[in-house]
Amino acid sequence: MPTEQTGYDPSLGRKFIFVTGGVMSGLGKGITAASTGRLLANAGFDVTAVKIDPYLNVDAGTMNPYQHGEVYVLKDGGEVDLDLGNYERFLGSDMTSDHNITTGKTYQHVIEKERAGDYLGKTVQVIPHITDDIKRRIREAAEGTDVCLVEIGGTVGDIEGMPYLEALRQFAHEEDDEDILFTHVTLVPYSKNGEQKTKPTQHSVKELRSIGLQPDILVGRCDNELDPETKEKIALFCDVPTEAVFSNPDVEDIYHVPLTVEDEGLDQYVMERLGLAEEALPDADRETRWRDLVTRERSGEVDIALVGKYDLEDAYMSVHEALKHAGLEHGVDVNVVWVDADEADGDHRERLESADGVVVPGGFGSRGTEGKVEAVRYARENDVPFLGLCLGFQMAVVEHARNVLGWEGADSAEFEPETPYPVIDLLPEQHEEEDMGGTMRLGAHETDIEGGTLAAQLYGGTSCTERHRHRYEVNPNYIEDLSADGLTFSGTAGPRMEILERDDHPYFIGTQFHPEFRSRPDRASPPFVGLLDAVLDGTDPAGDATPHTGDRDDEEVTV
Repeated sequence: MPTEQTGYDPSLGRKFIFVTGGVMSGLGKGITAASTGRLLANAGFDVTAVKIDPYLNVDAGTMNPYQHGEVYVLKDGGEVDLDLGNYERFLGSDMTSDHNITTGKTYQHVIEKERAGDYLGKTVQVIPHITDDIKRRIREAAEGTDVCLVEIGGTVGDIEGMPYLEALRQFAHEEDDEDILFTHVTLVPYSKNGEQKTKPTQHSVKELRSIGLQPDILVGRCDNELDPETKEKIALFCDVPTEAVFSNPDVEDIYHVPLTVEDEGLDQYVMERLGLAEEALPDADRETRWRDLVTRERSGEVDIALVGKYDLEDAYMSVHEALKHAGLEHGVDVNVVWVDADEADGDHRERLESADGVVVPGGFGSRGTEGKVEAVRYARENDVPFLGLCLGFQMAVVEHARNVLGWEGADSAEFEPETPYPVIDLLPEQHEEEDMGGTMRLGAHETDIEGGTLAAQLYGGTSCTERHRHRYEVNPNYIEDLSADGLTFSGTAGPRMEILERDDHPYFIGTQFHPEFRSRPDRASPPFVGLLDAVLDGTDPAGDATPHTGDRDDEEVTV
């Protein structure tokens, strides 16, 4: 019988959608998968996702943002690929590190089992031991859900991805109660005369079929919708029905992709192929808030300066998205103005001064920190709405110590070990740590908020639960002296300072945690909503935001 929560009949078994990509990386197979999942969730199904990253790193924690974008942090402290952020935002659910599979994680586990003698003297090989572990991880991550989307990173033909594709080939032949769809996302470029070219797709599918995988669905990434004759040609040469070929054209914003693929009928085709169509909610009962949000008419636009050292949007993806969510809340477009923290003068200074608000995001290393301190000073002295995140929070403390309290040379011990005023210092438990990966203060932690403060207004209560990623914190030896001349630490976790604000400023707030990681299109992060409130009209910074309190951290929110 269907469950009361989703209408899904468990006797139908679990459903898996494997998503691969061809021709080139960065095509958007993750957004395609996430959009499919959003539509299935709207139809009443419990959907989760797994991202497979074939690199040898155990996790994304030690990776340079220039190479792989931001490191996204999950509630359990997992440092994962930024695509997990897209899945959380699109599906409206909180995931764990089990939803990110890497080659390093898989091989580490298998080797540890071999060293422990668990394989009883057998020769340990890629097949079956590595492939068995991959399949185990996928099934465990899917436990308790109706549909599991599995995205395989990279492109078909990459040598590091071969064990995963072999695991999927085996997967399709193992369990009678599992239904599987293979979706392949590929590039359909234009020739000089404006013709849509299918040859790259043909070669990509040929590569996929050579290893034993036949796609059930093909999604063509193109500037515009695929022409009917293009779909027919792809279907003919790739051995799929014409109705199984879908367009995913360029759109002005990624949140429009679910609307685009819905108009193409991708969700309906998926449900029919997986035997879910009869179990889906009627069209009239499906969620429409996503469409309502992203198609909402905008009343204006604001410019927010983002002061950092990586001139790459992916390096600050969650910050960009959180600002966008706050814009959706207010019905305005948010233009993010890049300000290079290494270039505090000239054009970058002009960008800073022309912006309506300032955000200083997190980061590591000394490069750009002086520029960030100057950006904080500019926002403080000129009453410009300001939000500091993690390192931005710490730089606000340093700026206050130097320029308000007059402590010359005050700094973070991370950047200047010999500073006379180490107002930011290493966490006590970090002194004995030698490894870099997975050893910071990570994941969701609760913060106590002082009543009557700006933070209490924003969060609608006296506590919040947000995600962390840091090794340094406000030095407890200086807290009493720092809490003067306008600066207040309004959020704490035991001896740790978590939120600061200024009572002599229209909107000045910093958080040691990363509120951007929990922001969602229909649940914008309170500090970001407050920033736009202050930018737009200077009214109550709590605005109409839904209180973002600690008891919601494990809640799955349907968009």
